Amino acid sequence: MPTFDPVRPFRKLAYNNALANRRLLQACATLKPGEFEAPRTSFFPSIKETLNHIITVDWFYVDGLEGGTLGLKAFEVDEPFDDVSSLAEAQAKVDQRLVALCEALTPQRLTSTISLHRGARIQEERMEDVLGHLFQHQTHHRGQAHAMLSGTSVAPPQLDEFIVADDARFRGAELTALGWNEKTLMR
Repeated sequence: MPTFDPVRPFRKLAYNNALANRRLLQACATLKPGEFEAPRTSFFPSIKETLNHIITVDWFYVDGLEGGTLGLKAFEVDEPFDDVSSLAEAQAKVDQRLVALCEALTPQRLTSTISLHRGARIQEERMEDVLGHLFQHQTHHRGQAHAMLSGTSVAPPQLDEFIVADDARFRGAELTALGWNEKTLMR
């Protein structure tokens, strides 16, 4: 029987997060002109605003998880991207940072305290709690963008699978494009 690795779920969540973002943004890249920024019903009133919110929050938390001091500067521009292409490129970069961070985790690091710079105060939290919060945030808002896609010319992509061995047959080309392989995802 394999030994329990408390870091494994966080690695898999980071890979799943990047894969889901890639699928969602690839679908958004095929939207008709005007659909990306069109008003819709959700927490943020457009796909564009929702996806921009995801990335600015990622910048804030990933920087804090890496030990940085970016803090609220991550939110200086509400919508830093006007088009899907540049947003997708930036999202892929921050997703890779998160994957690298989770690949380097140890049980000791996972339970360490990190500092999140929030202007006049510094929030101190356990790394595992911040990671859980970030993955929940991503899933929540990706789901909203996914639902908004239902009202466009583009079919929403498959996002509700987790990285399990039996689904390998569905993600081969995506893994190749990301430079990953099944062995990396399953360890």
